[in-house]
Amino acid sequence: MKEHILEVLNQIEIEYEVKILYACESGSRSWGFPSMGSDFDVRFIYIHKRDWYLSIDQRRDVLEVPKHDRLTISVDNLLDLNGWELTKALRLFRKSNPPLLEWLHSNIIYYKQYSAIQKIQGLESHIFSPVSCIHHYLKMAKGNYRDYLNRDEVKIKRYFNIFRPLLAAKWIEKHKEFPPVSFTVLVEEILPNGEIRKIIDAAIKQKIAGNDLDLTPQPAIMNPFLENEMEHLEKYVTELTVNQPDPTELLNQVFRETLIEVWE
Repeated sequence: MKEHILEVLNQIEIEYEVKILYACESGSRSWGFPSMGSDFDVRFIYIHKRDWYLSIDQRRDVLEVPKHDRLTISVDNLLDLNGWELTKALRLFRKSNPPLLEWLHSNIIYYKQYSAIQKIQGLESHIFSPVSCIHHYLKMAKGNYRDYLNRDEVKIKRYFNIFRPLLAAKWIEKHKEFPPVSFTVLVEEILPNGEIRKIIDAAIKQKIAGNDLDLTPQPAIMNPFLENEMEHLEKYVTELTVNQPDPTELLNQVFRETLIEVWE
């Protein structure tokens, strides 16, 4: 599949007249527990030619293949590609956007060219906001909890939709840094041994075996545990303050240098 992914990325460059700077895996494969038939969720960052940026009109700054953007070559049904134009990515990076940071921390990298990504990663300590990241993950965990777990039976895969953001938020609380993408690393570091840990370890095995859509009875201890953890994080983040300098000019410099490096 990697060869096919690289072929599709190359074709995107040709047909849309862009250069791809970085492409990685996002989703269950990068989390470390894909099931049989899991999609390949490829995420990438790209840059246009100089004249594309010299316009009075704002232009579309995403590419979604094959969902909204078509290629002259066929794309595997399991392949989903979503790319952000560099200035869009830099603006989101400035906000400490967790999905973008997850891309940059992915442990499955398909393609990396030029120096832009290395420069961006080197600036993470300047932009990382524990407040915005915890808010993001806590909102995700709470929303998924309301939608999925507050019932008598639950699909096994729903545990990951709640525990992954919950443990990511707790990692930030503990280490004051962006969490690893690997779910098993989060579990081993953050979730103590006990009944909840046994439930999640069993769920991981079932997910890998392809049984993640099975319904399982909801353990009585699950909801009180989750509600207590989310309440704790909510209190913690409201008391957390972080002052950071504006990184805009540093990011402007990355963009200008990349434009020159790639096209000149």
